[in-house]
Amino acid sequence: MEREFVDLLTLQQQMKSGVEDLFPDRVWVRAEIASVSVKSNGHCYMDLCQNGPRGAVAKAKAVIWRSRYLIVSAAFREATGSLFTQGMSVLVRVQVTYSELYGLTLSIDEVEPEFTLGEMELQRRRTVARLQEEGMMDRQKALALSPLPYALAVISAADAAGYGDFRRHLLENEYGFAYRVDLFEATMQGASAPASMIEALAAVETADVRYDAVLILRGGGSAMDLACFDDYALALAIAQLPVPVFTAIGHDRDYHVADMVAFRFVKTPTALADEFLDCYAAEDARLESFGARLRLAFNAKISQMESRVELLLARIRAADPRGILERGYTLATDARGVVLKSAAGLARGDRLRVLFRDGTLNCTVDGKV
Repeated sequence: MEREFVDLLTLQQQMKSGVEDLFPDRVWVRAEIASVSVKSNGHCYMDLCQNGPRGAVAKAKAVIWRSRYLIVSAAFREATGSLFTQGMSVLVRVQVTYSELYGLTLSIDEVEPEFTLGEMELQRRRTVARLQEEGMMDRQKALALSPLPYALAVISAADAAGYGDFRRHLLENEYGFAYRVDLFEATMQGASAPASMIEALAAVETADVRYDAVLILRGGGSAMDLACFDDYALALAIAQLPVPVFTAIGHDRDYHVADMVAFRFVKTPTALADEFLDCYAAEDARLESFGARLRLAFNAKISQMESRVELLLARIRAADPRGILERGYTLATDARGVVLKSAAGLARGDRLRVLFRDGTLNCTVDGKV
């Protein structure tokens, strides 16, 4: 029995004709970048995909030819601050082509940056709503920070400029305050960053040291670079950590989900260093105030005691017979030294002593007048 058949080339040519007849014009396609690679020849190759609840439901190969890549990538980077990366949602204009050797290919000639930024914002809002529903947004705010935080766990890249700025500003402070700063190194941008930071948070929690605070540091970046700080899993890990978490991601305009769930956020790593210096400076000022108050109280007590002593001395001096003699008066005593306050009781022949300022006379009573 003879079977009807076509050779592979004929089949591929028929598929090529059918596909290209179906899509004669360029079409806008929404997808996610599964992988991206720029070759030495200048062409940019991508794997695009669409994910469903159970994983990928569609995949296709795409390419931006060298003649368009420099223009398309420059425009995208100017608008978003980032190049194309894995996991990014994109809206691309493609020409659908089919090759007998390489199969279906989507040739990209334009990428809409506003779509990517909009998708990021939409996902961010969904994440915030989910965390609010789960009661995680204010969980960190209920924690108490030590009045003098000393042991600090830092999550950052080891060679990050922000981490270096933080260490110098904190540890080389003019007051001489001392801190313990331990680095838990993590990837701070890209698709792998959330998982890396979550792993670092877990390492902090299980460390032998009981840390007073956890600091997530990054020295700024583009909107795409910082998109990892809107990740739900990372925000959840921050919210659930039983140690106060501070974020200093180094951005002036953006406010990320990680900032929202953290115990406190500041704009830059240097500003965060000031937060901890201020804790010690405030305590130092409080102790100085106590010292000043103690000195004032002590001086006041001493002054009070000195006044009482002066009063007692004045009363003693007033009662001292020598003071009376200094004023020209005399003092008479009998032979036993008892002060005579009256002439009554004295008789002729009694012996007296009369004290003057400059000497004493021994006298005998000759008579009364």
